Amino acid sequence: MKRLLILFGGAIVLFALTGCQKPARTVPPISGVEVIIEGGGEFPQFLVGRWKDEKKGWEIVFEPDGSISWAIHTIARVRVKPGQVTTVPMRRGGKGVFEAGQWAVQYAPENRELTVEIVLEHYRAEMGEQALKGSSRDIFIGQVSEDGQEWRADWFAFPEYVVSTDIYDNYKLPVDYNYNPRSELVFKKIVESK
Repeated sequence: MKRLLILFGGAIVLFALTGCQKPARTVPPISGVEVIIEGGGEFPQFLVGRWKDEKKGWEIVFEPDGSISWAIHTIARVRVKPGQVTTVPMRRGGKGVFEAGQWAVQYAPENRELTVEIVLEHYRAEMGEQALKGSSRDIFIGQVSEDGQEWRADWFAFPEYVVSTDIYDNYKLPVDYNYNPRSELVFKKIVESK
């Protein structure tokens, strides 16, 4: 039953990312981010810049071509870049290694719907003798406000967590994929001071 739900969820996400509307313009994933604009237009300039959600701490920075230059991921609140490995020091002498995969951005101008997929192929965060490792796939789908300053997005999360502690060694934590969307996040456009 779980596998069926995961396959069903994956099919919905693929449908959401590809749609069945007018032909789209796709920017090749040179930057590690595939950008799809429904109807073949350009990425809207009002979306360019830094967007932040206060509730969970996500941040996403869109470039003029629609690609994402970096994001703050909720796992360890680390800044990651698409297709790159990020290594950061952790507490108690540990280190964190975060390997980002291929990301995707899709924008549908007709209904102002923005979809973003952020993938961590693998991560490992060490804190002394303890460690958390795994992978994650996070998808945000929602409408951008008329004034272009707010993006209300449903957050779908598909994580895998494996912990090593003094009690457990490589213990895979259970994840309930039925708990999707995780919540509605409200991203606000951050106006950078000059």
